Amino acid sequence: MCGIAGWVSYRRDLRQERATAEAMTATMACRGPDAEGLWLDSRAAMGHRRLAIIDLPGGGQPMTERTADGEVVLVYSGEVYNYVELRDELRRRGHRFRTDSDTEVVLRGYLEWGDRLPERLNGMYAFAVWDTRTEQLVLIRDRMGVKPLYYFPTADGVLFGSEPKAILANPETPREVDLEGLRELFSMAKTPGHAVWSGMHEVEPGTVVTFDRGGRHPRTYWQLRALEHTDTLEDTVARVRELLEDITRRQLVSDVPRCILLSGGLDSSAVTALAARQLRGRETVRSFSVDFVGQTENFVQDELRATPDTPFVHEVARHAATDHRDIVLDAKELADPAVRTAAVRARDLPLGLGDMDQSLLLLFRAIREHSTVALSGESADEVFGGYPWFHDPAARDAGTFPWMASALRHGLSGTTVLEPGLTRLLDVPGYLDRRYQEALARVPRLDGEDGMERRMREVCHLHLTGFVRILLDRKDRMSMATGLEVRVPFCDHRLVEYVFNTPWSAKTFDGREKSLLRHAVRDLLPASVLQRVKSPYPSTQDPGYTKELQTQIRELLTAGRSPALELMDRDRLRSIADTEQHLVGTAERAALERALDLAVWFELERPRLRLDSGG
Repeated sequence: MCGIAGWVSYRRDLRQERATAEAMTATMACRGPDAEGLWLDSRAAMGHRRLAIIDLPGGGQPMTERTADGEVVLVYSGEVYNYVELRDELRRRGHRFRTDSDTEVVLRGYLEWGDRLPERLNGMYAFAVWDTRTEQLVLIRDRMGVKPLYYFPTADGVLFGSEPKAILANPETPREVDLEGLRELFSMAKTPGHAVWSGMHEVEPGTVVTFDRGGRHPRTYWQLRALEHTDTLEDTVARVRELLEDITRRQLVSDVPRCILLSGGLDSSAVTALAARQLRGRETVRSFSVDFVGQTENFVQDELRATPDTPFVHEVARHAATDHRDIVLDAKELADPAVRTAAVRARDLPLGLGDMDQSLLLLFRAIREHSTVALSGESADEVFGGYPWFHDPAARDAGTFPWMASALRHGLSGTTVLEPGLTRLLDVPGYLDRRYQEALARVPRLDGEDGMERRMREVCHLHLTGFVRILLDRKDRMSMATGLEVRVPFCDHRLVEYVFNTPWSAKTFDGREKSLLRHAVRDLLPASVLQRVKSPYPSTQDPGYTKELQTQIRELLTAGRSPALELMDRDRLRSIADTEQHLVGTAERAALERALDLAVWFELERPRLRLDSGG
């Protein structure tokens, strides 16, 4: 796992721009603390920061190969889980390997198959190839968008990086956000290709984007298709189990210490049990979970969370015989302004998830002291239909993204912190409606499918191409900010394709959410975990955390120096800050967190806002 950055220019000599290329690459140091490299010629600068996972001595980058016609240069981030099979095939085709790394397999795969290479890859990856033979830059991103990749076209070429901060480090990039960017920021629409920053784009998942002197040439190499499902229910459950066994085996490959993120829910418990089964007799699985001081003892059930995680975590850890550790956080740690700043810097944007971002960052920091690779249960809810709103007709049929319908019902609109005039100008509901209609138009259809089955295909597709990318981006940024690689077995494209085309009636055949997953692993888990109701990532219930937020908001308002205040509804923030803690609800707390994140973002990034056009 690594961070990449680069610059292509067809009208200047980039050998004179080493300092800028080095500055761009340096922003990725957190993603790659183990080594750095920079390749320069007149037309291209290719930078790399390495987190060594496989073939520690041999996988250095940028990796190059000289041919009879010129040189090919690769900077690569991610893991290819089928690299051993691909290496064997390439050897049969005459390639000779200098290393045991998956990086060299990707490089030689490009030499053999060109931009058709990604169709052969199984993994999570984002990489760039500069081909001096054609003076082309090729950007490639994995099918589900597990690894990020951004680009910014310039007047004479393009800038790219694993994260926007790499591109923003180049003076060619204007640090501007227009109305369309603000709408994207405050809507949670996750529009494909959108990067919030004006002129910047995200390489869409499953896409190759080639740049040459003629400009930009995108090509989609993978997308979800609607296919008839002919397997029996029994065979479907067996196939899900077969895929999970193979995926786990592949994703456990590592030359550095690995572990599992365990929450006590069905998804992470399944990954834990599968990993323990794979490694039995060879290695004890390490597992980690996040908890808060006093949370279990003082837990209060709410609409989203019926039970605390920790009792289930410990039961699974005992059942799978893992070497387990709880990472227990207190309110002061979660509200620490330095931690908030680190979280906003990691994400490049003020997304206002508050303690859920801070706790994830602190969890990953603690894990990184023991392991370099972690497997996660993330994305199972999107794949198997686990979220409550999948099963709530009011949210499911609300005429918008179901996760937004659920959030709005709880008062969690992203604009509640904004000054009323700006709220009217942004018209986020109108923006969401446009994006929702565009997303619906991209849903593949199956002939003869109608009614509930058709609608649930739409809902599943919306989640697999929208909501999952929000969470994957969060996971990637927070983990890589600490130099931890997190793998997501449930994002294996074979599993995603198979389950997507399984009828909704089969996904809920036992009258519960995630029926296929539950039955596929029912022999591996305690009954209590198999029957546990879905509980999302935990949030602290400590009133001390709310008190810290209120104090910080009062300080922000009193100082009055932050340019972010010009966007905010200061009267509402002051009212929440002066409310008794026990009367501050979830929506009010979220408004405080969003306001503090916005203030930090303005301090870190100094964005210039363009409010005179729609972008």
